[in-house]
Amino acid sequence: MTRNRLPTLFEVLSRRTHPPVDLFSFYIYMRDQQRSVDYLDFWLDVAQHMSLCRHYVRELRRSVLVGTPDLEKDQDKRSSMALEALGDFNSSPAGPSHYATEKEREQNAQMSAYLREQQPHTPGTYHDSPSSSQEHRTRSSMQLGTPHQLTSDSTSPAHAVSREDIRASAEKILYTFLLPGAEREITLPGSITQDITIAIEQDGRDDPEVFDVAKDYVFQAMERDAFPGFLRARALGNLIPPTIIARLIIGLVSIFGGFWTSFILIFLDRSRLDRCYVILPFTIGVYLLASYQYSLDPLMALLGFTEYTPFKFSRIREPYVRKLLVKRSIMVLAVTVLVDAALCVLFILVPGKRL
Repeated sequence: MTRNRLPTLFEVLSRRTHPPVDLFSFYIYMRDQQRSVDYLDFWLDVAQHMSLCRHYVRELRRSVLVGTPDLEKDQDKRSSMALEALGDFNSSPAGPSHYATEKEREQNAQMSAYLREQQPHTPGTYHDSPSSSQEHRTRSSMQLGTPHQLTSDSTSPAHAVSREDIRASAEKILYTFLLPGAEREITLPGSITQDITIAIEQDGRDDPEVFDVAKDYVFQAMERDAFPGFLRARALGNLIPPTIIARLIIGLVSIFGGFWTSFILIFLDRSRLDRCYVILPFTIGVYLLASYQYSLDPLMALLGFTEYTPFKFSRIREPYVRKLLVKRSIMVLAVTVLVDAALCVLFILVPGKRL
């Protein structure tokens, strides 16, 4: 997409943006700076769960249209009619409820109602997928928390999805993120966690609507607490906190060295030509302190690079962000030149006096 604005959180989560405001960069920001990557992993797992449900229902619907014998064994006429009424699922990513169109909301509600209607009454027994010969294949990983998987545009599994896969996905989300004392427990209102636990463990539900309230809550929390800081860090700057602190320290040392050298040369009454050497420490110090102040390395931004982990850089590929960083870089360079010139002129042209 070509946009003349900064992206929204939903656009980042649905992989519609490019570095440095893509999903991978947001994942690193949540992990290294916000220290709340579990919320993002929960969102990604719920989105993957929605994708599994869509894939499963899409396969069943395809089987209805071609009239496979396998489906006739497992689904009655009423179920077939319900599948046909669902229509084709679009390829739009799973998002918060208020972002969906009316058609998507209706379709997702119908899909969840169908899955609830078809859920078995006896725990542990589930309808097979239409491709029953593939039901014992090794399940692909549903965890989207690794960097190389975050760059993929597709979350659809490469193999046939069975009802057991959907149930396993729902239980995995519950036991990993929601139950008290879970490995990666996230903080949610108690009523939300309790409702999800009862729905999955007691009612046997595994449809996507089980997680809708929690998904919307997590999305709003990330949009309110984490995303503004992410845009400030990645769209208005191109440095990470460790690098920023290092530039502050080196810049202060360099500025101190410049003042120390200047006063020595002034009180030794050295010539103005000799005092021109203070340009070097002053320039380095002012440049690094300006980079610290604006969290931006202007020269690196003008070359089109951004830092996302220590000593690792990537190209700036989001057009609007590139334009924004170029403007800020020119402004930072102008401030650097003015301050540096003022310091150098002051300490070079001031009359010397030998003590």
